[in-house]
Amino acid sequence: MEALSHHLKLMIKVFRRECHRVLDSERTTVHGADGMLMVLQVAMAELNKQHCGEFKVALSDVLMAWKHLLLDKLHLLPSDFSRLENYDLIREAYESFLKRSNTVDLVDIFSMYKQLRLVDSDPDEPVNAIQMFDFLSGNMEVPELPDSSVPSTPSSQSRRCSSQVKAAVRGVFCSYLSLLINSKNDMALAQTLDVPSRALGRQAFTDIKHAAHNSNTSLFLAVTSFVRAIQLGGKGYAPAESDPLRKHVKGLSEFVQFVDNLEDILGEIPDPSVCGAKLLTAIRAVLVKGRSSGDAIHTAAEETTTELKERICQLHQIQKQKASGSGTGISPARPKAYAVNHATAYGGRDTVKVLLALLDEEAVTPPCQNKADLLSEDQPVLNGAEGTCILTLFRSPEVSTGCSPEPLKSRVQSRLDLLKPKAKDRVIRSQFACTYKDEEPPLNRVLEFPSMSQVPTCVHPAPKLKTISAVDEESKSDEEDATTDKPTSAAENKKQSGEQRGAVLEPRSGNAQNRSRGSTRKTGAQIQNKGNKRKQVDSDQHGGSENEPPQKKQPVSVPAKIPGKNVGKTSNKKKLITGQGKLTSFFRV
Repeated sequence: MEALSHHLKLMIKVFRRECHRVLDSERTTVHGADGMLMVLQVAMAELNKQHCGEFKVALSDVLMAWKHLLLDKLHLLPSDFSRLENYDLIREAYESFLKRSNTVDLVDIFSMYKQLRLVDSDPDEPVNAIQMFDFLSGNMEVPELPDSSVPSTPSSQSRRCSSQVKAAVRGVFCSYLSLLINSKNDMALAQTLDVPSRALGRQAFTDIKHAAHNSNTSLFLAVTSFVRAIQLGGKGYAPAESDPLRKHVKGLSEFVQFVDNLEDILGEIPDPSVCGAKLLTAIRAVLVKGRSSGDAIHTAAEETTTELKERICQLHQIQKQKASGSGTGISPARPKAYAVNHATAYGGRDTVKVLLALLDEEAVTPPCQNKADLLSEDQPVLNGAEGTCILTLFRSPEVSTGCSPEPLKSRVQSRLDLLKPKAKDRVIRSQFACTYKDEEPPLNRVLEFPSMSQVPTCVHPAPKLKTISAVDEESKSDEEDATTDKPTSAAENKKQSGEQRGAVLEPRSGNAQNRSRGSTRKTGAQIQNKGNKRKQVDSDQHGGSENEPPQKKQPVSVPAKIPGKNVGKTSNKKKLITGQGKLTSFFRV
């Protein structure tokens, strides 16, 4: 087993050295056996959704397609082997997913080895097709795993659970590192989006997937584009309010901020050993945050961090020895166009090489023996909410169509909750309570004391007549008393003013017809009163002098007029004292 792993690593090293001849990017990552199986499961589920309308696939169908895929890509299919139904579509979907994610699998590296190897230095065929098939399918014996014939005990069950949690935590570490190197890796983003918990569940992942599909980009690029547009785009370039990703702004911003912090570490620290240690420490910090030291995830994160730090230091030492052994004393050449950090702002060349070597070694680890644990929806809980299952994450949440209503008990209870009166909270008012808006009056007050807008009106209302107030009527009656000497007219005026005063002070009745009749009677009295006044004023004007206005209290003799001046209105003069007339005439001269 160790010899096979060594040969597989040799094949991957040759691929890394010469991959620029067949690929466009040196940052292409490699899927191991478990990664290949998960990609195949997602591809088959997407194919079933297109044909059957359901994003799901049976475990037995995945295992059958897995065996068929390995035999076909390794050219080991027997002549009498029955071809699987829709196999061409399944392989096309599988290859499309790998190409879209800028990844390759171990079978692709095995196929490209003969084309990329150097005839003089590299071995002819370190691994044959049958050995590769046995390794990927899990038929080879692994001494570390316990024998399946031994009955399970509580202690062995706990060890299996802890090993499963450790494998899941190790996968999260490697996914974060893979996302730093290859941002198009959709599988790595799916494993790290909500770990630790950022409130980005299935609905958020589905919205990201739809946004990436509409813009024809990777999932990570869709997330970063959305967050950058909100942070830096301004009001004119910000996404619309109807964008589905608006609901997940907080979680997406936290995820992008954490990845930016990792990229800053990767670009600022030139030493690969120190840089790798800081990257692993940052990932461990977010995983163990809020967990006790005795927690299984906390323990697994500590062990994984220690192991990966040691391996990064070893890989760095190996690369330094190779560089010093092949040195010629001449300054190194400029990076070529296909270098790992070409046209990029982040990442030192040496650090990226070490991380790629680490991820390549993770790809050649033996596959999981129990495929059900790998592909089932019952996964270890790493984010505090639910287990991270790739198939469940890629499946869109079901939308309620109303065909299956809620139980009757739930509907009745919800209806009762709606009908239950809600108690209003009493507001504590301050000394400025007079400035607050008063609450609306209750319904009974509105009904008992209706406003004028609530009184029913007729279709053809009568014309509105002006009413004279009691004060005006009294002043007019006083003037009439002063101008006339007839006692009868003054009595009549007092009587009429009393009638008007009583009409004004008369309370309103609730009946509109009574009010209309009363107003009609008042109108007749007012018309007669006005006629009498008009006649009296005319008679007084014709009988008296034009320049003598009516006096208020007692009639006085007509005052003398000043010659040479036309005065319209004269006031009453006081009685002259002795000698006042002579003095006045003297000063006039």
